[in-house]
Amino acid sequence: MPNWNRTQLGDQPVLGLSIDYPIALDKSMKTPFDAEIIRKDFPAISLHNLAYFDNAATAHKPQVVIDTIRSFYTTENANVHRAVHHLSQQATFKYEESRKIVADFINAANEREIIFTRGTTEGINLVAFSYGSLLEAGDEILISTMEHHSNIVPWQMLCERKNCVLKVIPINPQGEIIEEKFEELLNEKTRLVAITHISNTLGTINPVKRLVEKAHKTGAKVLIDGAQSAQHLCIDVRDLDCDFFVFSGHKAFGPTGIGVLYAKEAILEKMPPYQTGGEMIESVSFSKTTFNSLPFKFEAGTPHIAGAIGLASALQYISQFDRTQIAEYEKQLLYHAERKLSEIENIRFFGQSKNKASILSFNIKNVHPYDLGVLLDKQGVAVRTGHHCTEPLMDFFGIPGTVRASFAFYNTFEEIEKMEFALKKSLRLLL
Repeated sequence: MPNWNRTQLGDQPVLGLSIDYPIALDKSMKTPFDAEIIRKDFPAISLHNLAYFDNAATAHKPQVVIDTIRSFYTTENANVHRAVHHLSQQATFKYEESRKIVADFINAANEREIIFTRGTTEGINLVAFSYGSLLEAGDEILISTMEHHSNIVPWQMLCERKNCVLKVIPINPQGEIIEEKFEELLNEKTRLVAITHISNTLGTINPVKRLVEKAHKTGAKVLIDGAQSAQHLCIDVRDLDCDFFVFSGHKAFGPTGIGVLYAKEAILEKMPPYQTGGEMIESVSFSKTTFNSLPFKFEAGTPHIAGAIGLASALQYISQFDRTQIAEYEKQLLYHAERKLSEIENIRFFGQSKNKASILSFNIKNVHPYDLGVLLDKQGVAVRTGHHCTEPLMDFFGIPGTVRASFAFYNTFEEIEKMEFALKKSLRLLL
């Protein structure tokens, strides 16, 4: 079996194939940002008369991503790293160029630091199992009160396996990490800090660069859960100096079932494989197996080829815009929603941090979030209700759940006013 890597493939298509697949964008050339024009790129948005405010769960896909996936399955479908025939080589080239696009998107040092996963959850589990195998009894792991279950349970299970200690960084009523308490928890036993970049429930943007710097002073490694940040902020993993960064394709306008684990190359070299099987091996005999080089050591079996290529297309789509403009527009959507909804009697917002992304969680006194969600849906407004996989955070606030509206750059101020109208109408029925 051929063991393909970028050195073998080079920087040009193999066998003289003509592959129209740009591997990077000219970062000096940006498409003017206009939400009304952008909406036309998203067929599901155009198809349904729906104010879609569930972007923190899954974002819609632009037509270019849909076309990219369809094109791969229609004209190029083949397995990667497996054969010398031209379709396989073409698929391999596109798959590995997708890895480079991801590396460029988050400013990784090289493609070897990019591992394709099924999503943020698998990326965290990979680190918990593989890097976690290097930990010893008594070592400590820090997480925060606002973490998603995916950034809680893997560390709990690791602590059970290795007799490590899990500690929780407290937050204040505004939904902000109490940095003084974080510093108190850090000590010579701290081996890993796993922290969300943006809370999927509160919208809090954590000061991760500052937290990384403090953690590194004690020798601890840091994993950043970027599930909510990769699509909304400009991510530079080298500037953040994080050791691990994970995110999902489906929240970044890409396909489901694909995600990314970034890790510093020196750390990946020390970590044992997470899963075993085909592709992640260099050679196998009944007496001994030697593992493949990075990044393939962590990608066992046939990967989600179309997913990786589709993700690259989504990241290229995002990159054509000035992302600071996108962030500012989404912040204005959030402020507009807060202003409009604050007029509603007995409403309570959760997550009032000074630095916040476009996520708005709220409850209304004597009204169950689920009931509101159902009635809003009947009026063409899609929100999320429940605990949002953050039950410990719900316990902190003493509530069963919230209504969550999460905004993306294809949402509009008019849609927010539609939500305001629908909320007031729903409350007339419920109260």
